Amino acid sequence: MNSKINNNNRMKDLRALQAADFVVDEIGLYLQAHPTNKNALNQFSRAVKEAKELRANFEKTYGPLTMDNAGGPVWNWIKSPWPWQNEREA
Repeated sequence: MNSKINNNNRMKDLRALQAADFVVDEIGLYLQAHPTNKNALNQFSRAVKEAKELRANFEKTYGPLTMDNAGGPVWNWIKSPWPWQNEREA
């Protein structure tokens, strides 16, 4: 049961990170057409900060999301479920 709760939390946290990354991408696209929009620039900075914090917290809790963050004293790239695995596969 504890594993299922942990996996549910993992999926919830992963979805929050994906949503934050989506916001960064969308505001970035908007800024390509409106590069001097100060409100969009401020929103972009906040969105980037939030996405970085969510990514750091996710990787600290569940392990690396990308291979370039898998380093450390041990190669920990394959210790947890892959980011795309759903709850039935984990």
